[in-house]
Amino acid sequence: MFGKKGDAERRRITRREFLGVSGRLALSLPLAGLIGCSPKLGENSFGALAIPAFTGSDEQILDELEQTAFRYFWEQAYPTTGLIKDRTHARDTDSYFGASIAAVGFGLTALCIGDSRGYMQTKPIRERVRTTLTTLLHRAEGHEGFYYHFIHWLTGKRIWHSELSSVDTAILICGVLTARQYFREDQPIVDLATQIYNNVNWEWMLNEGATLSMGWTPEDGFIPERWSHYSELMMMYLLGMGSPTHPLSPDTWSSWVRPKHTYQGITYISSGDPVFTHQYSHGWFDFRNQHDDFADYFQNSVNATLAHKLFCLSLQGRFPDYSVDLWGFTASDSINGYVVWGGPPPTGPIDGSISPCAAAGSLPFLYDDCMRVLRNIRAYHPKAWSRYGFTDSFNPLKNWYNADVIGIDLGISMLMTENHRTGFAWNYFMQNPEARNAMQLAGFQPNP
Repeated sequence: MFGKKGDAERRRITRREFLGVSGRLALSLPLAGLIGCSPKLGENSFGALAIPAFTGSDEQILDELEQTAFRYFWEQAYPTTGLIKDRTHARDTDSYFGASIAAVGFGLTALCIGDSRGYMQTKPIRERVRTTLTTLLHRAEGHEGFYYHFIHWLTGKRIWHSELSSVDTAILICGVLTARQYFREDQPIVDLATQIYNNVNWEWMLNEGATLSMGWTPEDGFIPERWSHYSELMMMYLLGMGSPTHPLSPDTWSSWVRPKHTYQGITYISSGDPVFTHQYSHGWFDFRNQHDDFADYFQNSVNATLAHKLFCLSLQGRFPDYSVDLWGFTASDSINGYVVWGGPPPTGPIDGSISPCAAAGSLPFLYDDCMRVLRNIRAYHPKAWSRYGFTDSFNPLKNWYNADVIGIDLGISMLMTENHRTGFAWNYFMQNPEARNAMQLAGFQPNP
């Protein structure tokens, strides 16, 4: 992932760009031994599900979205390591072996949600969490507490010359700390999670600068680009400021810029990024009903989501599929490969594609509008629904439906769905004293 529009021009491939080719680079790895999911989800093999016409309620859509996402995070983790594949085919077996540490962070949170909703018995879920944390602490390859952002799901070794990723490590830590609080009566889980967080040397990732580097490789050292513009970066700085072992100075909170953009009378902070940048930090940090010296970030995401909807509607003359019932795209697959697209302003070769996670990941911000989209897709685009829920993207104008689902897109959809329904991830993550302390250091205070 990356935070600035210009980052697509970086000398080395970015995380989001890399997703587009990761599947094609994968080698064969047997899938034998993967454990099936809850009986509620139907068959436990990798066979395709029969998809009947959907006539259920909104609540049924949300529950199915969460159950099928849980299935992904259970089935697409290697059982002996808990490391979760970056992506998989939605309706068939595949030979991908690349795990994403960000998918693991989302997956740890998904396991907690699945346990709370009874999608599977607690014992195997708890054991999977312990296995995952043990792998992260003792086997997964990294440096200074940061992790290579693509690793082999069986060995935990770095693959594809990927970088130590500051933002993907942050997403991982959010999941680790959620599991620590949810399973707080399990001392091994608490101890493992605490050590993983405490190992992250946030000061080192500053590389003697005012803002965090986007990453590091053993071949070239620190990536010169920095997290210096508003994006999904808030979680990184807050986790760093709250660290009990390698804390960032509170001054870093004001070191990144917050450019404002106005579209159709809606003003909000944005660096011209895809919608996911307005979602990810909100998956765990609860910014509702409070503000710092600069903004109410929850309301900012509400405004950004509304602006994106209006932007999609403005494109109806070129792409007649866009309507109040069908809008939303973010960094995702396309018929021509992985694309980092968004707007306003327009980013990427927009072609009428739909990314269901754009709406699902924004449910807490603009529920009625986003739910209208999800209901429309579920009812009238059955090819966009799969064993693991909504496919990553589709284009009804070209009758193209993506063969893959992507872990981080299923993850933000599941987390924000549950946050809308119960506030689950917010409630458990914010029980971490480090998270509360960080927001206090950043100057957050209740709205008047």
